[in-house]
Amino acid sequence: MAQTPVFLERRSYRKRRMMDAVRLLPLLGLALWMVPLMWGVPEAQSADVTRMSSALRYVFGIWVSMVVISWVLWRFTRAPQPDDSPETEHAP
Repeated sequence: MAQTPVFLERRSYRKRRMMDAVRLLPLLGLALWMVPLMWGVPEAQSADVTRMSSALRYVFGIWVSMVVISWVLWRFTRAPQPDDSPETEHAP
């Protein structure tokens, strides 16, 4: 029986973890968007209530952050690897 390596190559391992991060990113964004639901509700002019403008800035900031993070992860997962080109595999 042939011995197979126990560990993955470093490049393929990192690419798989990046793809895992891409898959979990929407869940992270959804969880962060739910945070304003836990903030206080305005009752009898309480002092510990978060204003609507702060909540909207928070939601917009999360949205912009998710766009930037997804773009960065997309760039890392789509970048061609120098050793993965077909010309280097068949070179004599």
